[in-house]
Amino acid sequence: MLTFTQKQPPNPHAVVISTLSLTAEERTRSRHRLQTEDGQVVFLRLPRGTLLRDGDLLLDETTDSLVRITAKPEPVLTVVAKTTIDLLKAAYHLGNRHVAVEITPTYLRLSPDPILQAMLEQLGVEIKEEISPFQPEAGAYRHHHDNGGRSH
Repeated sequence: MLTFTQKQPPNPHAVVISTLSLTAEERTRSRHRLQTEDGQVVFLRLPRGTLLRDGDLLLDETTDSLVRITAKPEPVLTVVAKTTIDLLKAAYHLGNRHVAVEITPTYLRLSPDPILQAMLEQLGVEIKEEISPFQPEAGAYRHHHDNGGRSH
């Protein structure tokens, strides 16, 4: 049984044995039993606080085998606005509620929540219910070994 203990940065040229397609919540787990896309059972035993991102590689502790992480499509709310300031206001209000949010220049994305959806609708932004990969921001207080490529 493969046990993945080390995260490596994305490398499109890496030779991988399989792919693990994981939801945003699953990519925050450091200890977990999972199944690869080809049905193989594997274990994660990563340092606590490790955040996996789409494209990351995991290294098996004994065989040096690699698997690639992909962001699994999941139910999300995608928020778009007519103006940048309206999108920024929506981000501000979601941040005040400590909600996991994916932030891009043109949209915000969050897990479905009827209360948050109603709040966003009152702000006048457009909300689409979709099935899409969800990659929320890591947050300002992530551990030093996983800063998403950003400096502190």
